[in-house]
Amino acid sequence: MSLLYPFAGAWRRAASLLAVALPALSLLASCAAPMAPFVPGHVAAAAPEAMVQPAPALRIEGIPPLPQRLMDELQRYTRVAGHGLVEWHPTRPEMLVAHRPPQANTTQLYLLRGPMAALEPLTDSAEPVSSGSWEPREGRYIVFARATGGDEAYQLYRLDPTTRQTTLFTEPGQRHALQGWIKGQSLAIVSSVPLDRTAQGGSRTQINTTLSVVDPLNPASRRVVAELPGGGWFGAEASPDGRQLAITQYASATSSSIWLIDLASGQRRRVLPLDDSAPKASHIVSGWTLDGASLLLASDSASEFRELMRFDLASRQLHRLSAAIPWDLAGGDLSPDGRLLAVTANIDGRDELRLLDPQSGAARLLPALPGGSLSRPRFHPSSGALAFVVNSAQGPAQMHTLDLASGRVTPWTQPVKPAGLDLSDLPEQQVVRWQSFDGRVISGVLSLPPARFTGKRPVVMVMHGGPEGQSKLGWQGRQNYLLQALGVAVLEPNVRGSTGYGKTFLSLDDGRLREDSVKDMGTAIDWIASQPRLDAKRVLVSGGSYGGYMALAASTRLSERIAGAMSTVGISHFVTFLERTESYRRDLRRVEYGDERDPAMRAFLEDISPLNHVAKISKPLFVVQGKNDPRVPWTESEQIVRSLQSRGAAVWYLLADNEGHGFAKRENADYYFAAYVRFVEQTLKP
Repeated sequence: MSLLYPFAGAWRRAASLLAVALPALSLLASCAAPMAPFVPGHVAAAAPEAMVQPAPALRIEGIPPLPQRLMDELQRYTRVAGHGLVEWHPTRPEMLVAHRPPQANTTQLYLLRGPMAALEPLTDSAEPVSSGSWEPREGRYIVFARATGGDEAYQLYRLDPTTRQTTLFTEPGQRHALQGWIKGQSLAIVSSVPLDRTAQGGSRTQINTTLSVVDPLNPASRRVVAELPGGGWFGAEASPDGRQLAITQYASATSSSIWLIDLASGQRRRVLPLDDSAPKASHIVSGWTLDGASLLLASDSASEFRELMRFDLASRQLHRLSAAIPWDLAGGDLSPDGRLLAVTANIDGRDELRLLDPQSGAARLLPALPGGSLSRPRFHPSSGALAFVVNSAQGPAQMHTLDLASGRVTPWTQPVKPAGLDLSDLPEQQVVRWQSFDGRVISGVLSLPPARFTGKRPVVMVMHGGPEGQSKLGWQGRQNYLLQALGVAVLEPNVRGSTGYGKTFLSLDDGRLREDSVKDMGTAIDWIASQPRLDAKRVLVSGGSYGGYMALAASTRLSERIAGAMSTVGISHFVTFLERTESYRRDLRRVEYGDERDPAMRAFLEDISPLNHVAKISKPLFVVQGKNDPRVPWTESEQIVRSLQSRGAAVWYLLADNEGHGFAKRENADYYFAAYVRFVEQTLKP
């Protein structure tokens, strides 16, 4: 039950784009030169320090040459790797796993045949592959999605697990997704949406989602089932008899509906909400009961939080199954015998496993489980073994299984860590709270450096994306270098608009309330000032996507209170963002941010956009962007960088020609992180 939030513009770049890299290249050349002969009476000059040579796809402005020794030092932290549980094999006790080995450039799919067994590579591509699904009856092949250069224009491929041969079975020019399977017939349910690049003028005013069924072994068998309005359709689940499809239509983070589609006729009918007069609520399909009489779903229609519910189709009655858990529920999976539901409860930023009876909601006692956040519970389709993933501050994504009969927990993977990396002295993360400007309580996750770092510590404040996201307890990844090597604290605020704290809190930043979340950042700095170990005079705000907007907003609205900011794929101007984001997302984002076609709302969006307040930016700024980003177009970063440069302001700018909404390729991500560390060092002086 995970919810995925699912242009034009002239490129103006001076001839000196890579000038900042030339000193590094010349130093590398000089390092390769023959050693100078010894001259008596003279002291030989020290050899020039080796500098990093950026990957070819990176365009760099304003970033100083980076020493290779820094990159080498960071590898102890960047080479830590976990394992993502993708799916069980339908008949064998084997798992499909997503993993990026320490020396690999991209995440790929692997086969894991048993606990702690060696990973067997299945895909090998210059582009990342992190999801896939077995043919549901016998596991004869795997279907996976892959895009190019971060453009998210996903195509579907069939993979033979024996020969490793891949076969494309969708048509380019659209964005495709494997929604699910009609399991009894091994027919894939595929959704497709057109892309702006195929539209006249490069944009579309209206989007439809085409829903099809296809045999991946015979792509010519593709049959269109329905044409659905808009681009917010996801999570399709076929009924046990293969005649109907339950699917979620997403309108906003607080409003979604569930529809049934007849797979023979294509006719559809809405089943939830029950009528148009019902209060706005979220309804998300999770699955069917084994008899096909009821739908399992998550909904916040009965409370502030997303509960697990059962909807009986005949009586049209909703039954609350997890009302006793006052937190959001997610990740539902039904056991093969239909007697248990495995779900995760988001308990104040920590994911905890729960087993519930799908009829009564009664909870089953669990044995002692590994510490940390537990996610992605999945029952094996035949044996009933329960797999799950553990994530903690001491290590990422470790896969386990639970034998429900014996209560035995078996680890299947362990994180890959470089020799000598010890994270044991990191203090436990804390959930901290403070009062905001209006008396509302805001929380955040605080990670402190080890006690050996004395004095008031500088802070990197990391703003999550979404905006309907949430910072949770767990693995800090590369940020551990800031904690362990630099002694920099990390604070991750969950400002208003974040998920996990109820639907009222989730909607507190919608439309004209947008700036209230920026005020929450200001009160976070107030809280930092009250802490004896933290230095409110040395705060750097960092974030990606919507978090990138928050970093830019901090640069303009809170400039006098921060030491600097870093925006990754961030929104600099809401109007240009809404006009240029891919059209399958545009209407969905207008619900959150406001409709720029309305004159009054357009004026408001103009007023709050950081691009229109560039003159207020007085502290160092680092801007990072992928050229192929379909969500936040690269022009959002380009326009604020050029505006700053036209004023003579210094700005660091990193643009990747082969990335999208974030850096997925290691060669790019490693340079990005090294530049980030150098920016933190120069800005916060830890």
